[in-house]
Amino acid sequence: MRHAVFGRRLGRTSAHRLAMRRNMVQSLIEHGEIRTTLIKAKEIRRFAERVLSLGVKAAEAKGDAVRAVGLRQRAEALIRDRSIIPAEHREEYDGLSDAKREKVLRSRSGRRYRAATTRPGVKFTAESVLHRLFNEVGPKLQSRNESLGTTGGYTRIIKLAERRLGDGGAVALLQIVGAEDDRRKPNKAQSERKRRAKVKYSVYAGKPRAQQRRRSTKKSEPSAAAPADAGGSESNE
Repeated sequence: MRHAVFGRRLGRTSAHRLAMRRNMVQSLIEHGEIRTTLIKAKEIRRFAERVLSLGVKAAEAKGDAVRAVGLRQRAEALIRDRSIIPAEHREEYDGLSDAKREKVLRSRSGRRYRAATTRPGVKFTAESVLHRLFNEVGPKLQSRNESLGTTGGYTRIIKLAERRLGDGGAVALLQIVGAEDDRRKPNKAQSERKRRAKVKYSVYAGKPRAQQRRRSTKKSEPSAAAPADAGGSESNE
């Protein structure tokens, strides 16, 4: 029996599976979307929602430094941290030596840079994944919650028609949802249709069922009487 067995194994050991989950969520925060198999997207989505909710909670707790530090520590325990090279400097970074790359990634104290800035002797620095989560992604999702009056649902899965080469596995996109393209926004055409329907049938509101039936039969009487009159006139002729 498969009792108390939660989650998918994905053909990996527990350590490999946890490392893959951390790396994919880091890539999701860095790029905003990742392309993977449908099974992996469904499995990672739950974990990504947990991590993104920490960024939202930190945005809601502005001014509370103690809680913000606790949320950051919790996120670091879940996904660790990783450096993000700015897109405009990636080609230059690939041509650097190992020593210069270390200067781009970390300061002299060995601490990873949080924001992408310039330093003496270094044209650019890397950005921290946690910094982007708590300073960019979290505030955007928090403003989305305020505008839509919702909580949760920070990611979505889009199934693709193509198949993965090799085994033909189903491919999907796992994306972070923004306020500008949220699918739960009310449809204007549908709301207008509902408004017209309410106006059309407002005459029946608060009336007994017998009156509603009489009203419907009265409306149908002229159409039913028209053929009878026409037949009578033909017989008189």
